[in-house]
Amino acid sequence: MSDSVVSYELQGRVAVITIDDGKANAVTHALAEGLRSGLERARNEAAAVVIAGRPGRFSAGFDLAVMTASAEGARNLLRAGAEVALEIFEFPMPVVIASTGHALAMGAILLLAADYRIGAEGTFKIGLNEVAIGMPVPSFAVELARNCLTTKAFTVAINHAHVYDPTGAVTAGYLDETVAADDVIAAAITHAAELADRLRAGAFAATRTNCRGAAGVLMASKLEEDLSSFVVELPAD
Repeated sequence: MSDSVVSYELQGRVAVITIDDGKANAVTHALAEGLRSGLERARNEAAAVVIAGRPGRFSAGFDLAVMTASAEGARNLLRAGAEVALEIFEFPMPVVIASTGHALAMGAILLLAADYRIGAEGTFKIGLNEVAIGMPVPSFAVELARNCLTTKAFTVAINHAHVYDPTGAVTAGYLDETVAADDVIAAAITHAAELADRLRAGAFAATRTNCRGAAGVLMASKLEEDLSSFVVELPAD
């Protein structure tokens, strides 16, 4: 792997990619590169993928130190995160996320890009809080949310920056189910293995393109506009 923050293990036909920086699992360039490296390796040796966080944290989102340091730095990191999310969204095999705890901002965007999301039960926060912390939600994330969230939850979740507990996240569409925290990763691997065994790889990849190809092209086409207009609104002193 490209960085120790991200590890890779092949369990049968399932590639298990684990994010663990020992802290909040903030999305940095190293983390994004590690995820992309793991996905590339999975293309060659797996039939399904699990992306898991560390206990109590899936990801707290982008590294705020980078996002608030300069406009150029923020846009470069946004591009790196967007490219990972789009790769997951269009990936030619099932991607299951083990949401092991909090999933905020870019962490929640990664949830929206996957095929299936299993969350940990507990007092965890899940959602896109960007508008509440002074960041616009970029077009690619809005389209991922439109594809995944319920119609009722869409505006409240995205424009109103509502953050959910795991039960509410299932209702809204961020998660598909929750299990006990200690069982999240095992449940995700079991689900991914079942999909790998049941689905034919070629038919899945072709149908993935039919289902998500047009949306992926739309999101990619808007990325440069997202980047050029992205401004972090810092709170007044």
